[in-house]
Amino acid sequence: MAIGLEMLGQTIKRAQYRNHRTMDAALRELGVTLVQWDALRAIERMPGASGHDLAVATFQSDQAFGTLANRLDQRGLIARTAGHGRRIEHTLTDEGRQMLVDGHAIAGSVLADLFSPLAEEDRATLLRLLQTLTTGD
Repeated sequence: MAIGLEMLGQTIKRAQYRNHRTMDAALRELGVTLVQWDALRAIERMPGASGHDLAVATFQSDQAFGTLANRLDQRGLIARTAGHGRRIEHTLTDEGRQMLVDGHAIAGSVLADLFSPLAEEDRATLLRLLQTLTTGD
Protein backbone atom coordinates (compact mmCIF):
# COMPACT_ATOMS: atom_id res chain seq x y z
CA MET A 1 0.00 0.00 0.00
CA ALA A 2 1.49 3.32 -1.11
CA ILE A 3 1.62 6.13 1.40
CA GLY A 4 0.02 9.36 0.20
CA LEU A 5 2.86 11.87 0.23
CA GLU A 6 0.49 14.84 0.49
CA MET A 7 -1.09 13.24 3.56
CA LEU A 8 2.35 12.61 5.03
CA GLY A 9 3.39 16.23 4.46
CA GLN A 10 0.12 17.51 5.89
CA THR A 11 0.47 15.29 8.98
CA ILE A 12 3.97 16.65 9.63
CA LYS A 13 2.60 20.17 9.29
CA ARG A 14 -0.30 19.37 11.66
CA ALA A 15 2.13 18.00 14.26
CA GLN A 16 4.28 21.13 13.98
CA TYR A 17 1.21 23.36 14.25
CA ARG A 18 0.09 21.53 17.40
CA ASN A 19 3.58 21.89 18.87
CA HIS A 20 3.68 25.61 18.00
CA ARG A 21 0.21 26.38 19.38
CA THR A 22 0.78 24.49 22.61
CA MET A 23 4.24 25.93 23.24
CA ASP A 24 3.11 29.46 22.40
CA ALA A 25 0.18 29.28 24.82
CA ALA A 26 2.35 27.91 27.62
CA LEU A 27 5.16 30.44 27.13
CA ARG A 28 2.70 33.32 27.25
CA GLU A 29 2.58 32.70 31.02
CA LEU A 30 6.08 34.22 31.03
CA GLY A 31 5.03 37.10 28.80
CA VAL A 32 6.94 35.80 25.80
CA THR A 33 5.81 34.22 22.53
CA LEU A 34 7.32 31.10 21.01
CA VAL A 35 8.86 33.23 18.24
CA GLN A 36 10.50 35.50 20.82
CA TRP A 37 11.70 32.55 22.91
CA ASP A 38 13.10 30.89 19.79
CA ALA A 39 15.05 34.07 19.04
CA LEU A 40 16.44 34.06 22.59
CA ARG A 41 17.50 30.43 22.16
CA ALA A 42 19.26 31.27 18.88
CA ILE A 43 21.08 34.21 20.47
CA GLU A 44 22.16 31.96 23.35
CA ARG A 45 23.55 29.40 20.87
CA MET A 46 25.20 32.09 18.72
CA PRO A 47 26.24 35.01 20.96
CA GLY A 48 27.47 37.97 18.92
CA ALA A 49 25.71 36.72 15.78
CA SER A 50 24.44 39.13 13.16
CA GLY A 51 20.76 39.75 12.57
CA HIS A 52 21.02 37.92 9.25
CA ASP A 53 22.54 34.81 10.82
CA LEU A 54 19.88 34.83 13.53
CA ALA A 55 17.12 35.33 10.94
CA VAL A 56 18.33 32.25 9.08
CA ALA A 57 18.56 30.25 12.33
CA THR A 58 14.98 31.17 13.29
CA PHE A 59 13.43 30.77 9.82
CA GLN A 60 12.62 34.47 9.42
CA SER A 61 13.39 37.20 6.96
CA ASP A 62 16.07 39.71 7.91
CA GLN A 63 13.41 42.42 8.24
CA ALA A 64 11.15 40.30 10.47
CA PHE A 65 14.06 39.37 12.72
CA GLY A 66 15.13 43.01 12.94
CA THR A 67 11.66 43.99 14.12
CA LEU A 68 11.66 41.14 16.63
CA ALA A 69 15.14 42.04 17.88
CA ASN A 70 14.05 45.65 18.41
CA ARG A 71 11.18 44.43 20.61
CA LEU A 72 13.45 42.11 22.59
CA ASP A 73 15.96 44.94 23.03
CA GLN A 74 13.23 47.33 24.24
CA ARG A 75 12.15 44.74 26.80
CA GLY A 76 15.72 44.41 28.06
CA LEU A 77 16.04 40.74 27.03
CA ILE A 78 18.88 41.28 24.54
CA ALA A 79 21.60 43.80 23.86
CA ARG A 80 22.47 44.93 20.33
CA THR A 81 25.88 46.41 19.69
CA ALA A 82 27.76 47.64 16.65
CA GLY A 83 30.02 45.05 15.14
CA HIS A 84 32.39 45.24 12.16
CA GLY A 85 31.05 47.44 9.38
CA ARG A 86 27.26 47.61 9.42
CA ARG A 87 26.94 44.40 11.42
CA ILE A 88 24.80 44.52 14.56
CA GLU A 89 25.71 41.85 17.10
CA HIS A 90 23.20 40.31 19.51
CA THR A 91 23.72 39.00 23.04
CA LEU A 92 21.42 38.05 25.90
CA THR A 93 21.04 40.22 28.96
CA ASP A 94 20.72 38.71 32.43
CA GLU A 95 16.95 39.13 32.12
CA GLY A 96 17.03 37.35 28.75
CA ARG A 97 19.01 34.46 30.22
CA GLN A 98 16.48 34.15 33.05
CA MET A 99 13.63 34.15 30.51
CA LEU A 100 15.36 31.23 28.78
CA VAL A 101 15.74 29.29 32.03
CA ASP A 102 12.07 29.83 32.87
CA GLY A 103 11.06 28.98 29.30
CA HIS A 104 13.06 25.74 29.30
CA ALA A 105 11.15 24.58 32.38
CA ILE A 106 7.83 25.25 30.66
CA ALA A 107 8.96 23.77 27.34
CA GLY A 108 10.17 20.58 29.02
CA SER A 109 6.76 19.99 30.52
CA VAL A 110 4.89 20.83 27.30
CA LEU A 111 7.10 18.62 25.15
CA ALA A 112 6.89 15.72 27.59
CA ASP A 113 3.12 15.92 27.29
CA LEU A 114 3.13 16.30 23.50
CA PHE A 115 5.39 13.28 22.99
CA SER A 116 3.86 11.14 25.76
CA PRO A 117 1.91 8.95 23.29
CA LEU A 118 5.25 7.71 21.88
CA ALA A 119 7.48 5.17 23.58
CA GLU A 120 11.15 6.17 23.93
CA GLU A 121 12.10 3.85 21.06
CA ASP A 122 9.45 5.47 18.82
CA ARG A 123 10.75 8.93 19.73
CA ALA A 124 14.25 7.87 18.73
CA THR A 125 12.94 6.51 15.43
CA LEU A 126 10.95 9.69 14.75
CA LEU A 127 13.99 11.84 15.50
CA ARG A 128 16.19 9.76 13.21
CA LEU A 129 13.65 9.92 10.38
CA LEU A 130 13.12 13.67 10.70
CA GLN A 131 16.89 14.22 10.79
CA THR A 132 17.17 12.19 7.60
CA LEU A 133 14.57 14.44 5.94
CA THR A 134 16.27 17.64 7.08
CA THR A 135 19.90 16.75 6.44
CA GLY A 136 21.45 19.47 4.35
CA ASP A 137 19.24 22.29 5.58
